[in-house]
Amino acid sequence: MKKIFLVFLSVILLTSCNSSTLSISEIEIVPDKVQKVIDDKYTLQKINVVDKNISYIVFRSKGKVTTDLEAQDDTLIVKLDVTNQQDNAITQHVYKLTLDPDIDTIDIHINGKSTTIDNLIGI
Repeated sequence: MKKIFLVFLSVILLTSCNSSTLSISEIEIVPDKVQKVIDDKYTLQKINVVDKNISYIVFRSKGKVTTDLEAQDDTLIVKLDVTNQQDNAITQHVYKLTLDPDIDTIDIHINGKSTTIDNLIGI
């Protein structure tokens, strides 16, 4: 029984070591260094944190935004889908993106279409 438990535990540990670090989450409290470089005239901004595998995506839109990530080889697709765009108020959404070191390219899709980043900054 102990051997089965040890094998099971080893498999779990090895699996967790190989798991990806990719994640995206909307943040309510934006770090000061990020807030200082956000420019309200842009719809889509990407702010890279130098020497870390972290980026911030700033997206200004009408409606509710849902997010998803999809990795394809060395490319990460960030999916932003906007719904309920009936309200005329534009809302700023800030997302913290934790990257895997193997990712070379980030492609942002808004409602299924690849979109150009308006402003790219490193801090």
